[in-house]
Amino acid sequence: MSAEAAVRVEDKLYLNRYLVDAGRAHIKVRPHTTPSPQLLSLLNVCPAHCYEMNSAGQVEITTDGCVECGTCRIIAEPSGDIEWNYPRGGYGVLFKFG
Repeated sequence: MSAEAAVRVEDKLYLNRYLVDAGRAHIKVRPHTTPSPQLLSLLNVCPAHCYEMNSAGQVEITTDGCVECGTCRIIAEPSGDIEWNYPRGGYGVLFKFG
């Protein structure tokens, strides 16, 4: 594959669309004062970069743009750091292939 043919993950993610279900986030971060190691890892492993550290040092999520890959579910749901549910039918990521 030549350098011109290389495609960045960010460029592919941009092709997807997301239908926001206002007021019904499918992922919720448990309230915390100090983030657990699991929450901190989400800052780096989420392919859509939905997790961020706020000014108070807490991990927050913006579910708009989530690709519903389940990475955060595997890492942080067993410890109770997040609550993860599938979006309601018709909402969430709308994949565009090509």
